[in-house]
Amino acid sequence: MGYISIVKTIAVEMVCLGNICRSPMAAAVLYNKALALESPKLIVSSSGTSNFHIGEGAHKLSQKTWEAAGYEYDHVAAQFNPESFETQDFILCMDLTNRAMVLNAAKNDEQRAKVFMLRSFDPALSHIDATSRQGEELVVPDPWGEEIDSYQRVLEMIERATDGFIASLR
Repeated sequence: MGYISIVKTIAVEMVCLGNICRSPMAAAVLYNKALALESPKLIVSSSGTSNFHIGEGAHKLSQKTWEAAGYEYDHVAAQFNPESFETQDFILCMDLTNRAMVLNAAKNDEQRAKVFMLRSFDPALSHIDATSRQGEELVVPDPWGEEIDSYQRVLEMIERATDGFIASLR
């Protein structure tokens, strides 16, 4: 007689402003790193708090950066929907403004408890409270309009934070 293994599934949504640079890059990185996990299984998505780019693909420099690092991911921009509080276990925000907008959409403490800054999972920054004066240190800066090196710095931040996130699940 065989054993039934129960694999926990965790849904994670990355959130930035336009959903074309930071959050799709973070989703690409976490999605690819999660492929190696036996348990928990991660379902990864992303969205933006604005409706500027709904239906568009990722910014070309963002996608070029994650692909150059070996990550494969298809992306179509979407706007954050408060229904995510019902479907997501974690909502990971890229900056304090987007965090505030997501928190403002929450109806109760249970929903608010799902919202984190992505970089709060970076082991070097995990001691920082997003509501403190040091909260700015948790921001993944928006590289939109900048050169490829800005996207590469963002990728490095995201990789450290997603590694920390995965470690926190174990």
